[in-house]
Amino acid sequence: MPDGLTRAAIAAQPEWLRAVPERVGDLRLPDGARVLFTGCGTSYHAALACGPAAQALELVLGNAPEADVLVAVSHEGETTLTREAVASFSGETWLITGAPESPLTQEVDRVVVATPAVERSYCHTASYTCAIAAGRALRGEDVSGLADAVAAELDAPALDVSAHERLAVVGAGRDAPTVLEAALKLREGAHVATEMHHTEQLLHGHLAAIDPSVRLFVLRGAGRAAERALDVMRALAELGCDATLLPTSDPVVDVVRFQRLTVDLADARGIDPDLIRWDEEPWDRARKSHGQHD
Repeated sequence: MPDGLTRAAIAAQPEWLRAVPERVGDLRLPDGARVLFTGCGTSYHAALACGPAAQALELVLGNAPEADVLVAVSHEGETTLTREAVASFSGETWLITGAPESPLTQEVDRVVVATPAVERSYCHTASYTCAIAAGRALRGEDVSGLADAVAAELDAPALDVSAHERLAVVGAGRDAPTVLEAALKLREGAHVATEMHHTEQLLHGHLAAIDPSVRLFVLRGAGRAAERALDVMRALAELGCDATLLPTSDPVVDVVRFQRLTVDLADARGIDPDLIRWDEEPWDRARKSHGQHD
């Protein structure tokens, strides 16, 4: 696999996002139906940004809210637990994917191919933002402005690369999917220990394990969440932490700064973000040990 695939996918997002409304077309989720989104990893984070969601394993375990329609998100359509979640669901099933043909396309009632190709980097970026756009379009939302908003974010000043060995991303409400996805990108793409904190939870005990060795990004959010984000920043200032308060607008747009930080950090540290260590031992053995390859 040639390097540079993650960076190329990040740059391709405006083009891929512009095509999502046409790819979804007139398809809409049933009016009045209770819809639940599901997935694993990055796809679960996308599911969270689309609407009510449950991690695929929780759905299999019977811990998910009741729903009439299940929308699975799986870019390659092979995710083991997502397939189990679909098989366990008794209602109508949909799939948002990048693969026109896959095991999951054969197991659901409707398929929406959200991207023009399967993303070649294992550090998924464009497939994440397109899955969110497709899920929201299926709910009747106008997502046509996301492409330009992402293009503007790609042109904005990048987050600073630092030598910190611990990072943390903090947020709540609409920013919860971004917190999870940002941490995942930084972990898998740049191999940096990155923590995920809910804004309010950080203020209730977690600060005891935070010190100036941690570089923090606090997502401001809106309303009461924004007020509490400012409280977090005041607490971090008392600890002498390097912390940045970031304005937020939409999960599709807000994640881009962390995608860019991931590849910039990887470059600075001599890491190939594309393979997420699937080419290294013992990480490849660890991946194969649990039967998950998507």
